[in-house]
Amino acid sequence: QVQLVESGGGLVQPGGSLRLSCAASESILSINAMGWYRQAPGKERELVAQITSADGTNYADTVKGRFTISRDSAKNTVYLQMNSLKPEDTAVYYCNAQIWNTVLRRFIDYWGPGTQVTVSS
Repeated sequence: QVQLVESGGGLVQPGGSLRLSCAASESILSINAMGWYRQAPGKERELVAQITSADGTNYADTVKGRFTISRDSAKNTVYLQMNSLKPEDTAVYYCNAQIWNTVLRRFIDYWGPGTQVTVSS
């Protein structure tokens, strides 16, 4: 199984920036898609941003224009640059990897342990 480790979370004031990193234990070129999800207390886990092996990207409407997902294949790492942060961005952010399982013939999701992002004055 692929191992994922997030880093870069912390406390930031509204309008500030953070960059999250997700290091994978195998080449991200062999992973169909990687992304970032977040979960706030009492809320469902939601997709924030996703990047595919073909470099296609998807963003939640709430973060478009503020967040940017990117990857460095040589480092097996995916990044989430977060600008113009708002208090409602406060959540635990989880790295996700989607890998095709040839036996089950479906995609399997793998998750990192999460990193806390808190946006507050």
